[in-house]
Amino acid sequence: MEQPPPTYQVKGAEIRKLRMQAGLSTDEMARIALISRRYLNHLENGYRTRMRPGPYQRLRTALGLSADSEQIIHPPETPSEKR
Repeated sequence: MEQPPPTYQVKGAEIRKLRMQAGLSTDEMARIALISRRYLNHLENGYRTRMRPGPYQRLRTALGLSADSEQIIHPPETPSEKR
């Protein structure tokens, strides 16, 4: 069984866009995702860019994204090739 990464680097602007499309306030989304409003605000504004697996999964579910969706995370960085 594959272990989840220790943190996910998330796209704050995408989180905000999806929350607003759902017609939810920051307070409502935070309550549904079981995270603090302040934490959600920091994610949306880019003050925080990483989430642990538990809060990330709850936020993804609250936004209505599937378990395999990568819509709110940045793609993993690949080591640059040496020349």
